[in-house]
Amino acid sequence: MNVPELADLPFAAVLTRHEGDLDAELDYDTVLFEHTEFADPQGPNARFLDCAFRQVSISDGRLPRASLRGVWLRDVRMTGTFLAESAWQDATIIGSSLAGVQVFGAALRRVVFSGCKLDSVNLRGAHLIDVIFEGCVLRDVDFGSARLTACAFPGSELTRVDLTKVTMERTDLRGASLGMTIDADSLRGAIITSAQLAVVAPVLAETMGIVVDDDLPVG
Repeated sequence: MNVPELADLPFAAVLTRHEGDLDAELDYDTVLFEHTEFADPQGPNARFLDCAFRQVSISDGRLPRASLRGVWLRDVRMTGTFLAESAWQDATIIGSSLAGVQVFGAALRRVVFSGCKLDSVNLRGAHLIDVIFEGCVLRDVDFGSARLTACAFPGSELTRVDLTKVTMERTDLRGASLGMTIDADSLRGAIITSAQLAVVAPVLAETMGIVVDDDLPVG
């Protein structure tokens, strides 16, 4: 997948560089955040439209119900940040790291994660539509009770990813390394390869109460 660079963005020519902190309840329109560290930013309900973030660090932030539309992020490091019930649309996140980020109850539509690392990210109850994780590492990511529609994970590595009580529709897991916690219905609506089916079959059997025993009965 070809991901856009900063110069490729249709709004690149009109971006203005941001100075100072992040504030709550503000609209950020065509703003460039670059080479900046935000420690403990407080921005509930902040709105970002056609903004770009490059080499930005955000730690211990509180941005609940933030709106991010048409945003582009590259080499962003986000740790311990609260983004519950946020709304993401037409966003591209490249080569970035998210650790301990709370995104539960969020809505993500047409979002691309490319070459990113997600560690202990909480997406419980989130709704993901047309979200692509390309070449990403997802470790201890919690999708519990989330809805995944037309999502894909090409070339991604999933380790201890929680998919219990997930609802899937046309979600493509082909090309992903699957290390998951699932229940009997977790993969309903998913697309997987026959090789992946062989890998997850023991877990599926266990969740469905099927005992696999190759020893034939005696007598």
